[in-house]
Amino acid sequence: MASSSSFPAPRSRSRKPLGKMADWFRQALSKKPKVPVSPESTPSDVSQPSSQDSNPPQCLSSVVSPTPPPTNTGTSSSSSSSGRWSKDYDVCVCHSEQDLVAAQELVSYLEDSPAGLRCFLQLRDATPGGAIVSELCQALSNSHCCVLLITPGFLQDPWCKYQMLQALTQSPGAEGCTIPLLSGLTRAAYPAELRFMYFVDGQGPDHGFRQVKQAVMRYLQTLS
Repeated sequence: MASSSSFPAPRSRSRKPLGKMADWFRQALSKKPKVPVSPESTPSDVSQPSSQDSNPPQCLSSVVSPTPPPTNTGTSSSSSSSGRWSKDYDVCVCHSEQDLVAAQELVSYLEDSPAGLRCFLQLRDATPGGAIVSELCQALSNSHCCVLLITPGFLQDPWCKYQMLQALTQSPGAEGCTIPLLSGLTRAAYPAELRFMYFVDGQGPDHGFRQVKQAVMRYLQTLS
């Protein structure tokens, strides 16, 4: 009997550790694990401002609905690329070296007129160091009209004859852009290359400058 009464005591001592262990497991399971929140993500239970929900960011709205650039409806760009202003000069004056004074008087008359014609005078406007032939060809191509100051010195100068032929080559089919100004010569001395076009007679008080200006203005009006 003494030996049998000693067994219940060990059983009661073994139940206490098991009960504590079961309580510890229950407490461990009842705790919710803490999930780390990254700075780049936003928790779902945090409400965002209503302005961000309704309106997209500025960078996104510009991509979704781009604003077209304003178009220039003015006539400044079109007028600069066509008409009178499509070339650098209105008139290119071709003359012999001995007629430089007369050519300068003609250029002054045209430039000082109310029309303010833009003239090219080779000895004044040519690029220093540029080739003579290249400068002349460029001046003719950049001018609407060409005035040939035909004098005895003009007919005797081979370089002037080259200028005349070059002017005719630049615009063979354009009427009114090449204007011969005959000065100090008779009609019989008029160059054969120009017999198909009228010339301006340089005899008179204004040396035919007014007729030259009118001819240039008449041609410029056809460009607008």
